[in-house]
Amino acid sequence: MNEDILVSNHGRVAVITLNRPERLNAWTTAMRDMIIDALTDFDADDGVAAIVMTGAGDRAFSAGQDLSEAHDFDGERAVAWVKEWERYYTVLRGLKKPLVMALNGTAAGSAFQVALLGDIRVGHPGVRMGQPEINAGIASTTGPWIMSGMLGMSRTIELTLTGRLMDAEECHRIGLIHHLVPADQVFAKALEIATELAAKPPIAMRLDKQRFREMTEPSFRDAIEAGARIQREAYDSGEPARMMEAFFRERAK
Repeated sequence: MNEDILVSNHGRVAVITLNRPERLNAWTTAMRDMIIDALTDFDADDGVAAIVMTGAGDRAFSAGQDLSEAHDFDGERAVAWVKEWERYYTVLRGLKKPLVMALNGTAAGSAFQVALLGDIRVGHPGVRMGQPEINAGIASTTGPWIMSGMLGMSRTIELTLTGRLMDAEECHRIGLIHHLVPADQVFAKALEIATELAAKPPIAMRLDKQRFREMTEPSFRDAIEAGARIQREAYDSGEPARMMEAFFRERAK
């Protein structure tokens, strides 16, 4: 049985745990499909009123895309890849129930984006977050879309072009992490918040989340359309593969 994700229930709160700690919980296409299935099932379950997502281990919530899978993409496969992300993000954006992110470690790249698509984020002082795709030769489209709405264009440009990871204090100060607690209290705090949200009136909760989605839907669709066009050009150029090979060589040292 594949255990790349683990699911459990704590009263009316469901928990999804990313479970590849040896790979910093980086996800593959198959793992993302499992997450989508779990989110969809929990959203349809009348016994569940809130969801928590976290990572196994103490190093990373998730390092984002497993680069060993993306290394061999060509332009056509990259376009299909963008459509896979469209499905994942559409499910996250369409949840009727609140989603709390328990950030047990680094959230980088697409995992940073997924963390921001949650409703409330809890982290600890060792958490780092950011959009380092440029360092792997991967152009960014959905990342800047999410960041610009939360942070404004100036900081979005800086984070996208430098690829730097922000520390937890900066993330907390600019509102990306809502609650900063000791590392051993992250999950408990996230569960506490999710339990509180689970007790809110469900119709009002659903309608509030629906309205947030409606407000950002046009720009999301534009980001996906741009992503297909831009990732095709990027991967057809061969630059992502070259940069990933350099990354793998450096990591092997």
